[in-house]
Amino acid sequence: MRTTLHILIPAAMLVAFTAASCSKGEKTSKLPTAGEAIPVKVMNPIFSSQTGVITAGGQFTTDDETMLSFKTGGIISAVLVKEGDAVRRGQLLATLDVTEISALANQARLGLEKAERDLKRATNLHRDSVATLEQLENARTARDLAQQQLRAAEFNLQHSEIRAVNDGYILRKFANAGQLAGPGTPVFQTNGATSRKWLMRLGVSDREWAQIANGDSATITTDAFPNRTLSAIVSRRAESADPYTGAFIIELTVNVTGDVKPAAGMFGKATIKASAKQDAWEIPYTALLDGNAGEGFIFVTTDGKTAERIPVKIASIAANTVRLSDGPKHGQRIIVSGSAYLTHGSPIRITN
Repeated sequence: MRTTLHILIPAAMLVAFTAASCSKGEKTSKLPTAGEAIPVKVMNPIFSSQTGVITAGGQFTTDDETMLSFKTGGIISAVLVKEGDAVRRGQLLATLDVTEISALANQARLGLEKAERDLKRATNLHRDSVATLEQLENARTARDLAQQQLRAAEFNLQHSEIRAVNDGYILRKFANAGQLAGPGTPVFQTNGATSRKWLMRLGVSDREWAQIANGDSATITTDAFPNRTLSAIVSRRAESADPYTGAFIIELTVNVTGDVKPAAGMFGKATIKASAKQDAWEIPYTALLDGNAGEGFIFVTTDGKTAERIPVKIASIAANTVRLSDGPKHGQRIIVSGSAYLTHGSPIRITN
């Protein structure tokens, strides 16, 4: 025989238990209702003026990078080096097929010989009073023109080859034997890496450019040498923006010492200690809302009773603070806690 046991709970105890549960739930999840003043914490804006630290990526290069090309156009007959080769000053790197250039030089040489014969004949005739002084002077001018044409042709013949201008390395090779090279078209890119005059070029924004001055110190790190830090100084600031990227180019002179041997084109990260002081407002990181591309929003209060949402410009971000280049106005206090429940015009109640 099955026995069913019923446990009866007094109605008063059930009502008390339910009321206590509801009261506890309201205490942990209570949200501000519409029109209710939202409790917030505020602080006065902190204005400071300090030097900034600017971080940017760049590439290693040298101060004597050179694009080598032929003076005249023509078919390349030989390329004698390849990328990465070490070269010495005056070393022959490439030559053109000089058939056409030699023909032009020979034509100029023959023209000079004829001009000299004409001048000699005009001189004799003028001595015999047969040729006029004008004819003699014209013959002399024609001889001088022929001399200059021969000089130009021989110069072009001489520069139908490319030689290294300094000791260094072949960084890039743009052409091969058999190609048609135009006048001035780059065939090699070289540098003088053996001189160890290393630079780093990096792009910064206009705001960062204004803070940097020649002589500012910097440190450089690179993945190729993860445990080494290179010292550098700012040696040049571009006076105009790069037409392709819109950034301003900063050039650092790098102090390469020891066993650190960078390569041209290697990437690195530079940290520049800008000497120009930057005026800014400091706020807690938690007070910034919707930060994006140097801009964001914060909530402030002027009368202590109403929240205002205002745009700000971000100068820099640290671990716990944000520096604003354009921030609150005089008399406004920054709301640092309770912003999640606020909209523009929300009533507030200051709790601190």
